[in-house]
Amino acid sequence: MTVAVLCAALGDPTRAALVERLAEGPASLSDLAAPYAMTLTAIRKHVGVLEDAGWVERRKRGRVVTCRLRPEPFAELEGWLGDRRTFWTSALDRLDDELKKEPS
Repeated sequence: MTVAVLCAALGDPTRAALVERLAEGPASLSDLAAPYAMTLTAIRKHVGVLEDAGWVERRKRGRVVTCRLRPEPFAELEGWLGDRRTFWTSALDRLDDELKKEPS
């Protein structure tokens, strides 16, 4: 999964809040829908976007669909952010060194 897809899935405030809730532990679709003034179908669609992006895994037992976060996207995003941090820290350090040089 690309970082752009991972981030796009979290671009919606409802989906970001669902990820925050699932960070506390697995939850049923009904539990996820409870705080929202939207239909279970709408929540199911949001969860589907998160599932397509790799953030969430769904399991069905009888009539209950339980969702849980998958750890892999977090590692991928963390690695990408680390690479960006290294690049920008180095670039800004070089800029700082140039700015500290005395004019000739």
